Amino acid sequence: MKEIEDILKSENIKYNEPMSKHTSFKVGGPAEIFTYIDSISDLKKVLDLCKEKKLPITIVGNGSNLLVSDEGIKGVVIKYTANEIKIDRKNGKVVCSGGVINSVLAMQLKESELSGFEFAASIPGTIAGAIYMNAGAFGSEMKDIVNYVKYIDISTGEMITLHNNKLEFGYRKSIFEKINGVIVETEMQLHHDDKANIENKMIQYKEKRLESQPLEYPSAGSTFKRGEDFISAKLIDEAGLKGYTIGGAQVSTKHAGFIVNTGNATAKDILELIEYVKKVVYDKFNKKLEIEVKII
Repeated sequence: MKEIEDILKSENIKYNEPMSKHTSFKVGGPAEIFTYIDSISDLKKVLDLCKEKKLPITIVGNGSNLLVSDEGIKGVVIKYTANEIKIDRKNGKVVCSGGVINSVLAMQLKESELSGFEFAASIPGTIAGAIYMNAGAFGSEMKDIVNYVKYIDISTGEMITLHNNKLEFGYRKSIFEKINGVIVETEMQLHHDDKANIENKMIQYKEKRLESQPLEYPSAGSTFKRGEDFISAKLIDEAGLKGYTIGGAQVSTKHAGFIVNTGNATAKDILELIEYVKKVVYDKFNKKLEIEVKII
């Protein structure tokens, strides 16, 4: 598409790009136009172009909580990759772009002896993705540390700032599920600690993940949300579904809350398995499972 090529470098545009290359599930059909955008000015130009041409827009992060259909995605897929990090060690604050990878930020904060982000060090995604779903682990969540978020409203092109009390953070959700926008920046409040203590926490959390989660297989992390009065993985296990397989998709034998790609799964396999698990759990326990994964 000529107009988009006038805005972005050719290496930042891919046509009919398999989304299996951009999701941790390693499944998904082709994106009609896949773009990497690393600046707010280019992002605004592309959004304006899409609006003018009436092209559908899909925003993705690192694809670690995403299931894309085998049919793929029409229109323009935007991966915002800006990765600026500004650390104010004295005041315990960090301002970073939405495209920053969690593990990269965690390492820089460790070097600056700022604590509070260790829980997210092993979450395989971007800061924007972590905010979008209020990512959490080991008793901490993004809502505990985010001061404000800046995003661009896709329909107006306006940059908007929302402070923590306006972000509607809840269990694995935020206001961004309802907003048509691109998260471009956040400020977080952390606290000082010794580098050794921070490193020990990160190692400890990583070891716990390795012990309990099926990280040897492609997945989107925990597939189902925790219920209000039940633990989803426990009910799936008690329903005898560990190891249950449809095509290349399997309920993990290590952690029943995970659906994994054993090697040749399609998105259809995964979706059918999700629906089967939901049905069996509802029939056996009269509990409705909610998925944590975003489906496109």
